[in-house]
Amino acid sequence: MNQGWVVPIVLGISVYAMKAAGPLVLGNRRLPAAVERAAQLTPAGLLAALVVVAAFKLDGHRALTLDARAVGLAAAGVALSRKAGFIVVVLAAAAATALARRLGMT
Repeated sequence: MNQGWVVPIVLGISVYAMKAAGPLVLGNRRLPAAVERAAQLTPAGLLAALVVVAAFKLDGHRALTLDARAVGLAAAGVALSRKAGFIVVVLAAAAATALARRLGMT
């Protein structure tokens, strides 16, 4: 098997095992309200962290480098602040990134 697939497969199995462990361990009992709220907010926080890590990169000297992806992220932020729909946000981000790359930002 290609070694590039080992990590995603192991992570996928681990995620399903953890999801299955919850009902097995808890049974019919409910989690405390604070834990349930935290569990509901965690995916949004993780997604935001992934977006930031993907949009901003560090060069070889550990300095922050802004490129076309940051422009797209800013455009998405503006669209979200205007309460635009999901498709509009994605299209605004894609168009801004494409324009920034066309103008020479890498």
